[in-house]
Amino acid sequence: MKRVLLTVLIFCCAGLLVFAAGGKDSNTITIGGIFPLSGPVAVYGVEARNGIELAIEEINAAGGINGKKVLLISEDDTGNPEISVNAYRKLTAQDKVNVIIGSLTSGCTIAITSLAQAQKVVLVAPAATAEAVTDAGDFIFRTCFIDPFQGTVGGAFAANELKTRNAAVLYDNGNDYSVGLKDNFIAAFVNAGGTIVANESYITGDVDFNAQLTKIKAANPDVVYLPDYYSTVALIAKQLRAQGINTPIVGADGWDGLTENAGDEVLNGFYSNHYAADSTDPKVVNFVKAYRAKFGSVPVSFAALGYDSLYLIRDAIVKAGSMDSTAIKDALAKTNGSYLTGNLSFDAKRNPVKSAVMVELVKKDGKLTTVYKSTVNP
Repeated sequence: MKRVLLTVLIFCCAGLLVFAAGGKDSNTITIGGIFPLSGPVAVYGVEARNGIELAIEEINAAGGINGKKVLLISEDDTGNPEISVNAYRKLTAQDKVNVIIGSLTSGCTIAITSLAQAQKVVLVAPAATAEAVTDAGDFIFRTCFIDPFQGTVGGAFAANELKTRNAAVLYDNGNDYSVGLKDNFIAAFVNAGGTIVANESYITGDVDFNAQLTKIKAANPDVVYLPDYYSTVALIAKQLRAQGINTPIVGADGWDGLTENAGDEVLNGFYSNHYAADSTDPKVVNFVKAYRAKFGSVPVSFAALGYDSLYLIRDAIVKAGSMDSTAIKDALAKTNGSYLTGNLSFDAKRNPVKSAVMVELVKKDGKLTTVYKSTVNP
């Protein structure tokens, strides 16, 4: 009997030690992360996680948050909403986190927002731009601007800076991100005096766009808008150029990743983005330098958005003075400060009010890269 009691006592003590190491009374603040670390948009997730890890490294080196070290537990959702839900449940039920960064695409993020709201888990989406992302409630925030603003920026840029007047649009009619961008591009382009001469669509997973591009070529546009993710845009651009359509092509932040996954076919391409890596802003200069030293590459916008997401959470926890999720949520809502991707505050729906940049795809030293073109304020 004594041996049984001793075994139970040892087990209970071990449980207390585990709780002390990872629970609310520990010296560690655990943040959950849900990212597409594999699959067709893995660049988004890997870059965002890298940015977060860099921010954590800096914060921990400076003493942590309220004297506690920060730990990230990341899960791979592969860009699949069903897996996003499983990752969320694992992080909240098993790892007991009450603050999560993720996911990266709008569909994956929307799949978990109602769960987070119901359980009072603070959810910060770095790059989910669809307007509906924050509809679930006041525990849902995002670091990126939303599709209506981004589509409007693209339309105004094509008309006013590229001086084009006849636009064609090719979009994924099953993807809310693509549809939202298309709608707002068209509205802005027409408002600026332009004409939409072709409006073609495809479905997610398509790889042959020649039928739509034949119609677009016949319409003789002087610019083509391609609102989709980099993997699909790379395929479309090859087929578009092969058909002899040499107009400028314009897109949005989903194009981040083209520099590593496309060729010369995307030259004369421009897209709206959250920051420009070649900015002379000291915050950006220092970030790019530190990122290159740690990861050996120039960070794309998803890294910057992940980095900002962690710092936003850090600042909110400091203001709240605790890890109570309601207190963190209230502090986040009052954000008003300068971050890597711009001066940032939140509107009533917890969407950031900040500027966007337009970047151009160019070739330097034999490699594709982006260069800053202009800034558009909200």
